Amino acid sequence: MPPALLRDSTIRGNWAIFSRFLGKPEEKENLVSKKKKKKKNQDTAQDDSEPRDRNLRNDLLQDEEDGGGRKRQWRCPNTCTCCSGSMRYVISVMASLGFVISFGMRCNLGVSIIKMLENTTKAEEADVNGTSSLVFISVPEFDWQPETVGVVSSAFLWGYLCTQVPGGYLAARYPANRVFGVALFTTCILNLFLPVCARVGWGALAAVRVFQGLAEGMTYPAAHGIWSNWAPPLERTRLSTITFAGTYFGAVTGMPLSGLLADLLGWESPFYFYGAIGLLWSCGWYVLSSPSPARHISISRQEQLYIEESIGNKGENKIMEGGVPWRAMLTSMPVYAIIVANFCRSWTFYLLLTSQPIYMQQSYVNYDTTRIGYLSAIPHFLMGLVRVLGGQLADTLRSRGWSTTVVRKLFNCGGFLSEGIFLLIAAACNGGPGVVAILTVAITVAGLAISGYSVNHLDVAPRYASILMGLSNCIGTVGGMLSPLTVGWLTAAYGYRGWDYVFLIAGLVHINGVIFYFFFGSGEKQPWADPEPEEETDVVIYTRDPEDEDEDEVEFLWDYEPYEFLRLTRRDNFVQLPPTDAYLYGGVDHRDFEY
Repeated sequence: MPPALLRDSTIRGNWAIFSRFLGKPEEKENLVSKKKKKKKNQDTAQDDSEPRDRNLRNDLLQDEEDGGGRKRQWRCPNTCTCCSGSMRYVISVMASLGFVISFGMRCNLGVSIIKMLENTTKAEEADVNGTSSLVFISVPEFDWQPETVGVVSSAFLWGYLCTQVPGGYLAARYPANRVFGVALFTTCILNLFLPVCARVGWGALAAVRVFQGLAEGMTYPAAHGIWSNWAPPLERTRLSTITFAGTYFGAVTGMPLSGLLADLLGWESPFYFYGAIGLLWSCGWYVLSSPSPARHISISRQEQLYIEESIGNKGENKIMEGGVPWRAMLTSMPVYAIIVANFCRSWTFYLLLTSQPIYMQQSYVNYDTTRIGYLSAIPHFLMGLVRVLGGQLADTLRSRGWSTTVVRKLFNCGGFLSEGIFLLIAAACNGGPGVVAILTVAITVAGLAISGYSVNHLDVAPRYASILMGLSNCIGTVGGMLSPLTVGWLTAAYGYRGWDYVFLIAGLVHINGVIFYFFFGSGEKQPWADPEPEEETDVVIYTRDPEDEDEDEVEFLWDYEPYEFLRLTRRDNFVQLPPTDAYLYGGVDHRDFEY
């Protein structure tokens, strides 16, 4: 029978029964003896919840509650947990490079538009005293008003906001690695067309930026969808922080590199450079990534078993046909704790990302634009390092017995509280160069919070992590859109002193986020996070052997490990009567099942 047909539980059940009893007669006689042999070895047999590969038993690192409430640990060999040669770390680094390219492209327009609006000298023919001659005039290549620049710059965020939740649903419904790859591939293609669209008109440029935002809005949720299938529980923080560290390193490298390319090769060059690099990355991502370890073409068998047994599932962690438990999700306080934390972090992140260079330029009036750009990149570079180191430390604490809830609250509340305090200190200093140093420390310590709320989606609901990330990032993007507007209002009303109020509001936002997350945050999987399990067990057969003392003992009818599609399921027990010849050839005394 073809293996494809054996995937159906009814067909494979009947096939195994008839292949067993309609096969060799001597196999029927050995049923009772095999059952007794299995009973004899019952004490030494593996538990169903343990790894089926004997070479990995007692080597697998995972915690499992037993009947008495105690925890037992299996240790994983170094070849599984280290990053050397592990495909999950290769995927993590590749995803991080994808975010480096993604956030680098976000910096392209912000830097190139300075060159686009600069006055350039060009020659025009003019009639001077009746004589045609060349006149050199200085005009900008794009004569756009500040309002037009604002529309073009914000167009990306409007598209980015719209696809957070749909992107999470797509990543949960379909292979998350494909969603991630297609989103970045589309963004890179559109980035190559931005210079042409800019020359067509600002409307065409804004439209393409909206489509870029729509595509990139799916990257964050899709990344969480990837780790719901690839990250062992005690490595979730480490793998996620490596992945999302690319967002900060992308901003750090994107601004100076875009400026350098624009100065050397023209304002169009950053768009072409990042678009081409992104297409090359897409080819590598297509080859190296896969929806799950079971479908990867080059992963080692040892690493595959380690990941599958650690996570607890052997397939892709997709949502089931029943759909998403929206009601339970939207009434869960741990979910709201993640949303509030994302809003608070996005408020300050986008505030400092977009407005910090302006503040530094006002504080260091003698610095040129290039020096200001490098000075603005230092805090984000330090935060990226702290983010990676914080992920390593968080997973180390969890492996030593710290509960996930305690670790998440420690890092999130500690990072938020430290950043909030430094922002309040900056507000009390009434400006000056010293505030820049305080802001640098505030941004750096904020990297610890990423090991809290940013990974928490995988804790409370691994199956729906991509949807939760889309939901929380959607609300967070709103905070990121409001904070720059607040800067504009306060600085327009109070001038340089308005920055004190900007930092005061940001500090209070973070402290409120600390309080909310401390009381409602959780690192435990929520009851609604898994679908209702089907009541199916392995097919067993009861024997009526007079010599058997235990008539309730059962024997697995078929359990041939290498071909798990032959493993049987049933919904009803049945009793098998002793065989007769009439059963094989038909007749009055044929054998039947009794329920």
